Amino acid sequence: MAVALDADAIVGFLDRSDALHSSAVELIGHAAARNSLAISAITFAEVLTGVRLGHHDETLVGGFFADLITVVTPVDEEVAETAARIRAETGLRMPDSLVLATALVQLDVSALITGDAKLAKAAESELAVQLLVEGERRS
Repeated sequence: MAVALDADAIVGFLDRSDALHSSAVELIGHAAARNSLAISAITFAEVLTGVRLGHHDETLVGGFFADLITVVTPVDEEVAETAARIRAETGLRMPDSLVLATALVQLDVSALITGDAKLAKAAESELAVQLLVEGERRS
């Protein structure tokens, strides 16, 4: 089984000053101990954009991807069609629709860790969702 991560979760995990840090460390650590971790190519691009803009350390981000992420799901026709359906049905922004679509297309993904309440709500009927919370630890 795999757990999908969105960019909020990864940034929260890597950035100690992020409001979602404690929650992200706990949930991602727990997920990584029991499952493989998957991301969308969109999530990969979002986090790398933060590196290019100087918001995140390149070595730290590279290590996270190399050590913890087992699959980066590309955007293909099936993902695009699923994302279009999600966008039309939920009103999610296209990047979030693509992140959710890649999680749904990956057959072994059973859960999503996100810091985005709108994405969590859209995903909850199809995946187990773990929503990161600000400034506190979750049990």
